[in-house]
Amino acid sequence: MARVLINLPRSAKRGELIEIRTLIQHGMETGYRPGPNGVTQQRDIIRSFTCLFDNEEVFHAELYQAIAANPFITFSMLATASGILAFTWTGDNGFAQTETRALTVT
Repeated sequence: MARVLINLPRSAKRGELIEIRTLIQHGMETGYRPGPNGVTQQRDIIRSFTCLFDNEEVFHAELYQAIAANPFITFSMLATASGILAFTWTGDNGFAQTETRALTVT
């Protein structure tokens, strides 16, 4: 399991635009670099990131080899109601990780 940092306000006022920042620890091997034995290393990247708010997609990004290691993704969302945010990263070699956070809207 990769280390994940998610930064969002615990509460927001209804109609407020909030900023959500995520960071996941992942080496992001492009598949083009030779390893210590001279053989090209297998590609191992995070291919997509999705954020669901109460099972409705609010943000989605497709990632490619040019993305840096430990991808940092920032996006904004309009706070309309309290609910659960689910963040999912999926990648090569069966990699998938989901984290959830609660958002309270007053």
